[in-house]
Amino acid sequence: MRLVPWMPDDLTRRLDDVVAVYGEAMGYRAELLEARRGYIATHTRRPGFRAVATLTRDGHLVGFGYGYTSAPGQWWHDQVRGALSEETRKTWLTDCFEVVELHVRPPAQGHGVGARQLRTLLRMATGATTLLSTPEADEWQSRAWRLYRRFDFVDVLRDFRFPGDERAFAVLGRQLPLPS
Repeated sequence: MRLVPWMPDDLTRRLDDVVAVYGEAMGYRAELLEARRGYIATHTRRPGFRAVATLTRDGHLVGFGYGYTSAPGQWWHDQVRGALSEETRKTWLTDCFEVVELHVRPPAQGHGVGARQLRTLLRMATGATTLLSTPEADEWQSRAWRLYRRFDFVDVLRDFRFPGDERAFAVLGRQLPLPS
């Protein structure tokens, strides 16, 4: 497998594969995935967009991650901002790279693919901080949670509910840049 940086056009060209990996990793229903397709395509045009992909030798997509500069007027930014205190907003949202998606096909999970993707994405990121959201889960049982804790992500907001999703989410953050 090889990890490659992706330009916006690379992600757009492989949008079917990206949505399939997203669906497998998150366990979402097909009708929700169709809506996500449009969101993902528009994200590639956001300032500070950075993306990575893990591909097999024959070019099969195993995983991907992307993010961009978080800013007012973006849905996720505005939802999270509204739930934070003014002091917490200043700390985390003033100069923030938002990790929007980071996914690995379930059969490839547990082999370091997600860690390599996250490390590379965060090294490409601009900003003083990074934030992401992840479904609430047992931190010891969830691979995603273990990954984020290994990367020193801390709790910024817990048990948060985004409109349109019945699950509770945590918003986690860390300072940038990553140490060498």
